[in-house]
Amino acid sequence: MIIYPTLELMNGKCVSLTRGRLDAPVIWHVDPVETARSFAAAGADWMHITDIDALRGEGDNDALIEEIIRAVGIPVQLGGGFRSRERVAQWIDRGAGRIVIGTMAAHDPDLLRELAKFHPDQIVLAVDIHDGSVVTEGWKIRSAFQPDSFVQAFDDAPLAGIIVTDVDADIEDSDGSLGVISSLAAQTRHPVIARGTVRSADDVARLKYVPNIAGTLIGRALLSKDVDLADAVAFAQAETEPTAEFQ
Repeated sequence: MIIYPTLELMNGKCVSLTRGRLDAPVIWHVDPVETARSFAAAGADWMHITDIDALRGEGDNDALIEEIIRAVGIPVQLGGGFRSRERVAQWIDRGAGRIVIGTMAAHDPDLLRELAKFHPDQIVLAVDIHDGSVVTEGWKIRSAFQPDSFVQAFDDAPLAGIIVTDVDADIEDSDGSLGVISSLAAQTRHPVIARGTVRSADDVARLKYVPNIAGTLIGRALLSKDVDLADAVAFAQAETEPTAEFQ
């Protein structure tokens, strides 16, 4: 399982969002570039960045993200505001290892499939769920899509994976969020990356035993120091112990 230490960037600062609320970010007073470097130093094989400003359609953090990509020495998975073919190609040329796409998939699914074929193993589908439905436009618009049928519609696309987020899960309710994500993971052939389920190292250990969950994003818990990244990476890379089969 891959641990994706995560930075969410807004106005050049590291932030965390609660239940997708763009109007009330938690601001972390840390240097984004040095924090990203620390992720690589702790043994991470990948990291994830979400550009919240690009997601909102109110500017971007392009220069900062380029600096982070140059500084970390590990591949970066980048999301936020990818609604055109040109922007996807631009960031792959700038060195992003993978591009995360959500809203575009709902509005132009054929374009997502084309991008996945043109950039094999570099396109990740983001499925953000609120109140049982897929949400788009920076978690603001509730679509008519149900999560299971939405992910199954892209089973034929050569995606690198699917990030699943239960947007309205309570920050303390990791069990409820994990239930939503594990249920969806059972309905797709693509590897699933869980988001918003890790509050402690024990949560990483639990995820390893959920079928088809190939990774997890960890942001707030690292910045608050509730999770040590080196420990989380060690848990994720450890051999899975056999589990008993019950009749």
